Amino acid sequence: MNKYRTHNCSELSEKEIGQNVYLSGWLHRKRDHGNLLFIDLRDHYGITQCVIENNNDFFPIIEKSKPETVLKISGKVVKRSSETENLDLKTGKIEISIERAEVLSNAKELPLPVFGEQDYPEEIRLKYRFLDLRREEMHKNIILRSKVISFIRSEMLKLGFLEYQTPILTSSSPEGARDFLVPSRLNPGKFYALPQAPQQFKQLIMVSGFDKYFQIAPCFRDEDARADRSPGEFYQLDLEMSFVEQEDVFNVVEKLMVNLFKNFSSKKIQKEKFPRIPYNEAMKKYGTDKPDLRNPLIIQEFTDLFKREDVKFDIFKKLVKTGSIVRGIITKNTKDKPRSFFDNIDKWAKDQGASGLAYFTLDQDKEIKGKGPVGKFFSEESLKEIIKNNNAEIGDSIFLSCGKENEVEKILSLARNKIASDLGIIKHDQFAFCWIIDYPMYEFDEASKRIVFSHNPFSMPQGDVKKINFKKPLDIKAYQYDIVCNGVELSSGAIRNHIPELMYKLFSIAGYTEKEVNEKFSGMINAFSYGAPPHGGIAPGIDRIVMLLAEKENIREVTLFPMNQNAQDLMMRAPSEVNENQLKELNIKKNIKKN
Repeated sequence: MNKYRTHNCSELSEKEIGQNVYLSGWLHRKRDHGNLLFIDLRDHYGITQCVIENNNDFFPIIEKSKPETVLKISGKVVKRSSETENLDLKTGKIEISIERAEVLSNAKELPLPVFGEQDYPEEIRLKYRFLDLRREEMHKNIILRSKVISFIRSEMLKLGFLEYQTPILTSSSPEGARDFLVPSRLNPGKFYALPQAPQQFKQLIMVSGFDKYFQIAPCFRDEDARADRSPGEFYQLDLEMSFVEQEDVFNVVEKLMVNLFKNFSSKKIQKEKFPRIPYNEAMKKYGTDKPDLRNPLIIQEFTDLFKREDVKFDIFKKLVKTGSIVRGIITKNTKDKPRSFFDNIDKWAKDQGASGLAYFTLDQDKEIKGKGPVGKFFSEESLKEIIKNNNAEIGDSIFLSCGKENEVEKILSLARNKIASDLGIIKHDQFAFCWIIDYPMYEFDEASKRIVFSHNPFSMPQGDVKKINFKKPLDIKAYQYDIVCNGVELSSGAIRNHIPELMYKLFSIAGYTEKEVNEKFSGMINAFSYGAPPHGGIAPGIDRIVMLLAEKENIREVTLFPMNQNAQDLMMRAPSEVNENQLKELNIKKNIKKN
């Protein structure tokens, strides 16, 4: 090795008993037994227990050292007694009898402990991230991230892909999130944008004659933080393929994900051939295009039931007559659940901003009846219809929501997860992947009162291009798709539109003139006019993949140096002020409005 260590802190075993060694690392913790002082010395690789007697000249050095002081110790490897062995450690059968000790770097009083995994406020953890990263679980998460990325690179090469790097300084995009802008010193008044994704560049790589591209790509978006989304920047596995159809992309990604998740987790993959779920079906059955298929509950349609004369639930019937819909969730064999179970779910729904969830249980004495607050409003014949049409049985309970379609979808999507969690029926030992397909090309934006792209504006519409009815744009479906795992969207992707004339037409429906398309997408639209192959791709998020594998709820637990909710780096104090000379050189003046 070198002057700091002959071994790392996870290497030593009974094979080295009797050898003189020296180790370097952080003082993880210290235990004073009077005439003996025990320390755990930690480095990147692990922990070794060391012991020093109080008559040793170097005893005062270690005694005075605070936790996280960096030490170099030398001594002899000795066997631990059987009662003091620690089989949780690789080095748990030996310890170092310290002969000499040297402080390589002193540590101040710690703002948060490294030993132990107790929770600390996020502000402290992010300000002292270098300490937080020394903690065992965080350290393992970041190592996992590194190994996942290495594995992905290896697998992509095996699948015939080559890695290329795309520019970081590029032009602003009119779609998607807000751009991060970079002023150009050499071009006063003009700005670069950091790429929200290498979207146009990876398509241009296909136009350039390369067949299979991938990149572990940094992406920059000025958007708000969420548990599964970092503010500012994130990484994705960006890939693109030429001369492919949708299924070709699916086959590549499925092979990668199955191998990846099998390699880094012992959890079962629910279906290795991922289900394909049309967007409209996903919204009806799950209330979301990010369904967690570990949850067996399905949302079902009940609107027509409330058109029957023998259903007397007048509140819902009046709403249905004015265009509202009724959908619900059936829970199997929940007749013995206490009233509090149902009332708590109703109260929870109200806390989410809904009007609550109506509920009843299918019961049978001499006849079939509804048991619960609204059960009395349903005749026996109407309950038989529920049993027949909705695969229900005596003993099942039904939660109902009535309102506008988007409102019902929202609350029942949340309720589906809430109810399944309360019942303990989510299969947490599985990874459940699916593809959401057949997205609409456009949607009507209520805020701007105009038709906008619903997903990726560069997607190919489905069907024969010559027969598409452009007068009904909301009926046009696109070759767009999302991959979802356990309710987390890993990525969106699409088969791309590579025909300039078609691109002008599709953008015109969303309000763009041909001149605007040429200005905003000049590089790509120009390239397509010189012969472009049919191509498609996708870009699964690295952060979200690692978050799932590490079984974490927040993406900051698998990111080295994340920002806080306000997009601030508390450790490096970014964003920061810059001096007037820098601004003058960039031809920029500050115009900050005071509150």
